[in-house]
Amino acid sequence: MLTEESAAVVRATLPAVGEALGGITERFYARMFAAHPELERTLFNRAHQATGAQREALAGAIAAFAGALVTRPHRSPDALLGRIAHKHASLGIGAGQYRVVHTHLFAAIGDALGDAVTPEVAAAWDEVYWLMANSLIRAERDLYARHGVLLGDTWRPWRVVGRVQETADVISLELRPADGAAAPEFTAGQYVSVRVELPDGAQQIRQYSLTGTAGTESRRITVKRVPAGSGPAAETPREASGEASPAGEVSGYLHDRVRQGDVVELSAPYGDVVLRDTGAPLLLASAGIGCTPVIAMLEQLVRDGHRGPVVVVHGDRSPADHALRDEHLALVGKLGDGQAHFWYEHGRGAAVGDRTGLVDLAAITLPAGPLDAYLCGPLPFMRTVRERLRDAGVPAERIHYEVFGPDLWQGRD
Repeated sequence: MLTEESAAVVRATLPAVGEALGGITERFYARMFAAHPELERTLFNRAHQATGAQREALAGAIAAFAGALVTRPHRSPDALLGRIAHKHASLGIGAGQYRVVHTHLFAAIGDALGDAVTPEVAAAWDEVYWLMANSLIRAERDLYARHGVLLGDTWRPWRVVGRVQETADVISLELRPADGAAAPEFTAGQYVSVRVELPDGAQQIRQYSLTGTAGTESRRITVKRVPAGSGPAAETPREASGEASPAGEVSGYLHDRVRQGDVVELSAPYGDVVLRDTGAPLLLASAGIGCTPVIAMLEQLVRDGHRGPVVVVHGDRSPADHALRDEHLALVGKLGDGQAHFWYEHGRGAAVGDRTGLVDLAAITLPAGPLDAYLCGPLPFMRTVRERLRDAGVPAERIHYEVFGPDLWQGRD
C-alpha cells in the first residue's frame, strides 16, 4: 500500500505519466540495451522489441498497477502480478534484474518529463516501482520453490522423440527429459519456455503451451511458424502503422532445424490461466494456434470424467489450417455433454455443421446460468468474444484469457 503522501502525488500525476509512458518505455529500452546489449540477445524477444509490443505491454502494466494502488488501495492487483510473475519465472528473472530496470527506467522518466519530475514526484513513483517489483520478486521466488528450481538453473535439456507436421505451417514436437530426471507435472493451460541459440549466436526464448498425457514422461508442444508481417501480438504500434513485423525467429528455427533426436532447452511449466473446474458450464473459445491450451484443457476434462456442459468454439482460416482438428473433435466427443462449433473463413472441405466466416457466438446457444469462459487467440478475436460474453451478462472475473506474446490487455476489467 502506498503512503498517503505518495498516493496523493501518484493520483495527481498519473494522467501525465500515463500519457508519456510510451515515450518513457521507448527511452528505457534504448538506454538499458545500450548499457546491457546482452539482454536483448539473451533475454528479451527481439521481434517484440521491433514491433513495439513489449514497450506497450510494459507501459500498460505500470499504468494498471499504479492505477490500482490509488483506486483500490486495500486490494492487491493479484491477477496482474500473477500473470507477470509466471512469465518472468519462465524466463529465469532474478531480483538483481529489477535494480537494472529501476536504474534505466527512472533515467528514462527524467529524460521524458524533465523538470516535472520533482523530488516529491520521483519519490512517489519510486515507491510505486518497488511495491510492484518486490511483489513480483516474492511471487517469482515462490514459483521457483514450487518447482524446485534454483535461480540461474532455469533450463533443462529435453530430447525430441517425435515430430509431426500437423499443417503446412504447424508442427508438434514430442519431448522427454534428456537428463534422466522426471518430467515436472503441469496443469492444463500452462506453458514452457523454449530457449534456442540462433545462427547469429543470440539466444532467444519463446513460450509454448503444453499438451500430452498426464503421468507420462512425454510432453508435447505445437508450434506455428510465424511469417514476416504477422507477428504474434496483434494490433501493435508497428502493425498499425503498416510496417511489417519480422518473421518469428524461434518458430522458424524449430521448424527448419529441429528434428527427432535433437535436444532443446525447456523451463519448468508456468502460467496462471489454468482450467479450474468450478462445476459451472464451460466455454472454451480459440482461434488459430490458440487451440493448443484448449486441447490441454479438454484432455484434462476427459481424464477427470467431466459431465457438465462444455461448449467448444474455434475459428481458423480453413479446415486444412486447423492444427489438431481431429484431436479437437475427438476430445469433445468423449465428454458427457460437449458441443463443438468450428468456423472457417474458407469452409471448403469442412464437416457437416461447421460454419463459414468468423466466429459468431450469437449463432449458438450458450448454457444457462453462470458460465466460466477460457479464451485464446489473436486479440481482435478475444475482444469480440469477450464483448459478446459481457453483453450476455457473464462477469468479467469469469472470463479468462491467454495471450501469445506481450499482454496488451493487462489491467483491464
